[in-house]
Amino acid sequence: MATQIAPTENPEASAMTDILARQRAAFMGELPVGAAIRKDRLKRAIALLKDNSASLTAALSEDFGHRSEMQSQFTDIAGSVGPLSHALKHVDDWMKPEKRSVDFPLNLMGAKARVEFQPKGVVGVISPWNFPVNLTFGPLAQIFAAGNRAMVKPSEFTPETSDLMARLAAKYFDPTELSFVNGGPDVGKAFAALPFDHLIFTGATGIAKHILRAAAENLVPVTLELGGKSPVIMGSSADVELTTRRVAMGKMLNAGQICLAPDYMLVPRAKEAAVVDGLRRAAAEMYPALLSNDDYTSIVNGHHRERLQALVDDAREKGADIVEVNPAGEDFTGANSNKMPLTIVRSPTDDMAVMQEEIFGPVLPIRTYDRVEDAAAYVNARDRPLGLYYFGTDSEEEERVLATTISGGVTVNDVVMHVSVEDLPFGGIGPSGMGHYHGRDGFRTFSHAKSIYTQPKLDVAKLAGLMPPYGDKLRKTIKRQMG
Repeated sequence: MATQIAPTENPEASAMTDILARQRAAFMGELPVGAAIRKDRLKRAIALLKDNSASLTAALSEDFGHRSEMQSQFTDIAGSVGPLSHALKHVDDWMKPEKRSVDFPLNLMGAKARVEFQPKGVVGVISPWNFPVNLTFGPLAQIFAAGNRAMVKPSEFTPETSDLMARLAAKYFDPTELSFVNGGPDVGKAFAALPFDHLIFTGATGIAKHILRAAAENLVPVTLELGGKSPVIMGSSADVELTTRRVAMGKMLNAGQICLAPDYMLVPRAKEAAVVDGLRRAAAEMYPALLSNDDYTSIVNGHHRERLQALVDDAREKGADIVEVNPAGEDFTGANSNKMPLTIVRSPTDDMAVMQEEIFGPVLPIRTYDRVEDAAAYVNARDRPLGLYYFGTDSEEEERVLATTISGGVTVNDVVMHVSVEDLPFGGIGPSGMGHYHGRDGFRTFSHAKSIYTQPKLDVAKLAGLMPPYGDKLRKTIKRQMG
């Protein structure tokens, strides 16, 4: 029985319901969705991004107050074209049915089994503000490859980018293929309550709970890409310069506004001072000045900047040593800017807000440990993170850390980078997420794996004694199955 879309008196919700109904009708009328149709949508998405890269990066910078053009080209434009191109290259292979084995004795009688991957229908996408283009078009790569249509609710915190994406989508796609719905929290709430065939949400864990409750009303399967406090465990064998350079780069990219940003470091007690010095040198080398530096991105708005400063103030009041990395000695308090320097928090304690909340900005707590087992135990005592980063050359220690901690994904001897490997599944576990996407894994997330069994011409039920009246044949069948 087809899912019924209930009417609503809310005008905005009614408009969304109408879009969904039209998309679903078009989807059903198009079945089966061939490879050529899927490739055409992927190609148009790539063209949209390439043709409009300058206007998209300009919109991103306007939304952030300042966002590095080169960074936006890399993370949001090229970072979206990559998954789309990957899907375009591999979709023929992903679509192929999979043969499955049939147990004895049916296999000898000619029975066959296979799995075919069918599109689910209409997928809802709720995308965030930190990488608004990438975290919209990245999922769309696998959604389109799987043969689906999509409705997108982008973030209201990046209104220029969200509005531009909506206008561009209308140029490159029919609204029954791809539609954007812009608006604030009320629109987002109504969007999450729609009876999609699948829903993917990228954002905060607290909001994800509301998304799940709304989706549950219609039993909509949900993929959640959240975040959490992704730790860096620096082993005693790690090179301090390499570690601090790569951590500083990952922490300051997009000013730390990344779900996978290294949230805090766990370092050997004897190396703490060297780590702090290394981070200061690395930050100063990348960003000798910040306020006028086109390469350094601003915090998205004043509210988020104040939240980050409150984390630092709370840590200072509770006894932490605060190290602000400000190579040019600039006055951030007097500047008309939401930029924020890398701020290191030494000796943080668990009662500090900076060790309880996901930071999502250029603030980096550093804790010390005596044994690497203690570092792993510290991670395990907290919510499972989206990412975990181990630095070191001791392969046995690396294996111990990876085997005894649980996280969404891992990068060894760097941070964040596992997200860029399109052939790896990306997602969290527990409070850091649910389900995964990217590459073939994303194609399967947005596909229905339909089991198909073909019975041979032989009367299998009669031969096996499955038809009443039951007797010796069925007893033998049961005995054989029981081993």
